[in-house]
Amino acid sequence: MYEQYWRFNEKPFENTPDPKFLYNSPQHEEALTRLLYVVKEGKGAGLLTGVYGCGKTLLARALMKELENSIYKVALVNNPRLDDVELLRIICYYLGVNEPPVRKADILITLEKVLQNNLNDGKKTVVVIDEAHAIEDKNIFEEIRLLLNYQFDNKFLLTLLILGQPELKDKIESNKQLNQRIAMRFYLEALARAETESYIRHRLSVCGGNTEIFAPEAIAAIHERSGGIPRRINQLCDVSLLTGYGRQSSSVTREIVEETIKSLSL
Repeated sequence: MYEQYWRFNEKPFENTPDPKFLYNSPQHEEALTRLLYVVKEGKGAGLLTGVYGCGKTLLARALMKELENSIYKVALVNNPRLDDVELLRIICYYLGVNEPPVRKADILITLEKVLQNNLNDGKKTVVVIDEAHAIEDKNIFEEIRLLLNYQFDNKFLLTLLILGQPELKDKIESNKQLNQRIAMRFYLEALARAETESYIRHRLSVCGGNTEIFAPEAIAAIHERSGGIPRRINQLCDVSLLTGYGRQSSSVTREIVEETIKSLSL
């Protein structure tokens, strides 16, 4: 709606996990590097936690983009609130099994065949479980742990990446055997004030817009209200651009941001 007015190629602050918008803050770059290390070195399992809206899902998408399709087979589970059989079936499905079996024993046999075939074809299997903090059944974490039992000549047949909000850490630690198999852990924090400014300008640049649209005072207000959480930053910036468009303003001022905050009841 406002793209033409601000001369954007597309909207810069959509809350969707598009890898091209990934802002490589030092911590996001380190998190991605660590995830890639776990996958490429076959370390078994990695854990990424952080507050909601801090960019975990976007990092998972960026990771998938980094991995060569010719070498890696990736199953990304976005909604893990399933029972153990459903979880195994959806993993099989995302790994290319069009009609996964119904019985658990048959599913496990099918999954082992898929992993073995991938190995024989020179491919590496990666299973990413996002929003894992939503898992309430402890038995599911045990089922996740058992996935790491698929090994061949002391090598894991799959790499498991578990992502979620901070409470996930306690859930993982409550399963001692799973906790011991986590080779890498990383916690994503909110952006600092300077990072918030760089984040906003980065997204404006990706869309071909003027990176100076937001006045410094406006950015300060956005950081203060958002707490440096990217999802909140996106929401405030998006509506502020709409408000600025409605006013036919040449820039987004602190006044516009404050009006946006009131309209969103933030």
